[in-house]
Amino acid sequence: MVKTPKTQHIGCVLIDGFALMSFAAATEPFRAANLLAGRQLYRTTNISVDGIGAVTSSGARIPSDQSFDNHEPFDLLLVAAGGNPWTFDNRRTFAFLQRMAAHGVRIGGVSGGPVILARAGLMKERRMTVHWEHAAALSAHHPDLLLERSLYVIDRDRVTCAGGTAPMDLMHALIAETHGARFARQVSDWFLHTEIRPSGGPQRAGLIERYGVTQPGIIAAIEAMENHIANPLKLDDLAAMSGLGKRQLNRLFTTHMGRSTMQIYKSIRLATAQRLLSGSTLSITEIAFATGFSGSAHFSNAIKAEFGKNPARLRTL
Repeated sequence: MVKTPKTQHIGCVLIDGFALMSFAAATEPFRAANLLAGRQLYRTTNISVDGIGAVTSSGARIPSDQSFDNHEPFDLLLVAAGGNPWTFDNRRTFAFLQRMAAHGVRIGGVSGGPVILARAGLMKERRMTVHWEHAAALSAHHPDLLLERSLYVIDRDRVTCAGGTAPMDLMHALIAETHGARFARQVSDWFLHTEIRPSGGPQRAGLIERYGVTQPGIIAAIEAMENHIANPLKLDDLAAMSGLGKRQLNRLFTTHMGRSTMQIYKSIRLATAQRLLSGSTLSITEIAFATGFSGSAHFSNAIKAEFGKNPARLRTL
């Protein structure tokens, strides 16, 4: 006789500023699974810092069902966060997550949620991902983390997801894990989610779509640039990676993108710096080093030339 899996209890820790889309993409598949199965396979519970509720990025308030101090055992605990998760510094939340991890609860983060898990010290020696908006800051704050630029990562008792619509792909994997691929397919079809993306799928549109170029040498060079922000490559390196000579590569960049190879490279690094200035608590000097500048003076001059403001005026945290 096949043993029927027990109802799984899913806890959702909601941090003010979390994205409603990510939250719905993470929880609605469980509701659909119950409906399609004709019984309760999953039960979800919302938890917030104040025990009352949390406000989404769009201003909607989602009420809490339980609190940190009064809750039933969980099979999976997901942390949903967005906005600027670096501003969140609630020790009770960190202690709660640490306590759940110590009790063997599987813990995950959605969108900016993995930042909260990392700050709670729960991602050591675990592969993980996070929304691309937070990736640079997370790498700079925690250079020892095994951070991947993928849609979701399942590593033993940790589950992390980039957010947006990616939780639907993650939930497909988690439902298939317990109830089989065929049933998971039915749940995904319920949401017209017909193209299931693999865990290692890209978070952002490809380089061709983002930069509007199709020339293979330029694409190869830009990919190398984006992978070497803190340790900038030289023109010789970029040319070698693109399979072209230095002069030929520069001609292509000037023709197709209006600026030289190294000017485009510098703009990519400065765009990363701008995101770190507005979305992390790293010092200006730390951001300068994280984006490949040798010192704060050189960095400040480059920022002002690119954005018309000095680094301090671009800070929002």
